[in-house]
Amino acid sequence: MQTGTVKTMMKLGVVALAAVLAVAGAVTAFSLPGFGKFAKAKVAKGAVSVPLADLQDGKARFYRHSEGGRDIAFFAVKAPSGSYRVAFDACEVCFQEKKGYVQDGGFMTCRQCNKKFATDRIGEGPGGGCNPAAIPARQAGGNLVISVADIRSGARFF
Repeated sequence: MQTGTVKTMMKLGVVALAAVLAVAGAVTAFSLPGFGKFAKAKVAKGAVSVPLADLQDGKARFYRHSEGGRDIAFFAVKAPSGSYRVAFDACEVCFQEKKGYVQDGGFMTCRQCNKKFATDRIGEGPGGGCNPAAIPARQAGGNLVISVADIRSGARFF
């Protein structure tokens, strides 16, 4: 082989290796706590607690609870009215697509059908349809407390 060809091959090899390492790093980072869409819900005494301080910016926080080999995903958000809302990251119509919701200001938007739902209204009214399926939660000791039994009730969506 000529010297120029060897150098070109070595450069291509270095670039390919760098690309593989970058992809591997991204995959690893998104599987670590605090990275990616979901944080692992920590269970204590049959409930999950979400610190209210984590929700003060109005941004939805997404969590997953592992139950029977299945991850049940949900989000918690402080609505513009100041109320706190919790719902499964799946709607009752589009859940088979496994796309969930994305936040758009004071709204949660279904990633499948693109319908928007005001965070202030999550859990109000009869529910159903593409509305985020609400999960009951209560405030206690600076936390939003969600029963694992209530989280478990949404397993059918996942």
